[in-house]
Amino acid sequence: MNKRIVKFGVIGCGLMGREFASAVNRWGHLLNLGFSPQIVGVCDPNSNATEWFEDNIHSLKLVTHDYHELLKDKEIEAIYCAVPHHLHEQLYIDIINSKKHLLGEKPFGIDLKANQKILNVIEKHPDLVVRASSEFPFFPGGQIISKWIQEERFGKILNVEAGLLHSSDLDPNKKINWKRKIDFNGQYGCMGDLGLHVLHMPLRFGWIPKNVRAILSNIITKRTNDDGLMEECETWDNVTLLCEVEKEINSFPMVLNMKRIAPGHANTWYLTIHGTDFSCEYSTKQPKQIHFMEYRLGGNQSWQTMDVPYQSAYDSITGSIFEFGFSDSILQMWAAFIDEIVNRETMAQSFTCASPQEVSISHEVFTAALCSHLTGETVDLSKERESTWIG
Repeated sequence: MNKRIVKFGVIGCGLMGREFASAVNRWGHLLNLGFSPQIVGVCDPNSNATEWFEDNIHSLKLVTHDYHELLKDKEIEAIYCAVPHHLHEQLYIDIINSKKHLLGEKPFGIDLKANQKILNVIEKHPDLVVRASSEFPFFPGGQIISKWIQEERFGKILNVEAGLLHSSDLDPNKKINWKRKIDFNGQYGCMGDLGLHVLHMPLRFGWIPKNVRAILSNIITKRTNDDGLMEECETWDNVTLLCEVEKEINSFPMVLNMKRIAPGHANTWYLTIHGTDFSCEYSTKQPKQIHFMEYRLGGNQSWQTMDVPYQSAYDSITGSIFEFGFSDSILQMWAAFIDEIVNRETMAQSFTCASPQEVSISHEVFTAALCSHLTGETVDLSKERESTWIG
């Protein structure tokens, strides 16, 4: 097959940059696609980080410490940018103004003001595909739930709960990093890093919070730095949001959990939906199983457990009897992003990566959460939209 090659530059060659590179090297895992990514340029101030790409990415032509060199390269059509939150505003704006497609890491700006500036630039370039990284909905369980929602199986929604849970920060001896410093991570704390993963699916279904009541926790307040000295941990470890959603004539509570200190959870993404006709529960802690209950008037209320086969948005060489994992979800997400670049409205499947509009709503929710925690009150998002978050 004569494939359309989309040439990429990578800005930020850390953990997620390497995951993208790994996905590119695994592209043959996917079937029946008329396109393929190729990484030709990378940028990072850390030479050790770029060295890994030089050793493992044979298509690489440009290695630089100055991201402007990637943006000037006419051969590069799209950028993946994975840098700390305080760098998002300038880099994302420069990438978009250079007329390159962008998959960026969340939260797309350190705060609401920065995100709005990015959004304003995106609106000036409607021909570009700009999306945010959020891979968990591409797990087969997430795709099954999306299908059930589209089939309107649930009846009247009773309640929704979604979350992303980590546990590594439970260790008080873990050294401080940039995510615990407001100058680099921002006021959102764990919401900025984990929150879009939690909100991506609800927002895709149109479940937009009309108000927010938040409880934010800074649990381990000091950690050692690289010099062995104690430093203040300035950002939130754990966040729980109670939201009210109004969808047409249906109003229901939605609980959102974003936690860096959730004992026993290495990296658990989950989504629970209870409805009058149908309910389901899915978690990546048990990624091969989805729990559901179908209710008929006068019938039994009996939960069932179904094994989830390897059924992905894009076909792959893996048989349905095998397991789906995190690296597979990243591969599927990248297929969706590049499919949208190449085919736009005629994508092979309809589930896209997180949109700038969904990211913008997540910023409104996180900003409201900060206000709610400060005042102890429920913040009405509709009223705040009518006034001015931007200030």
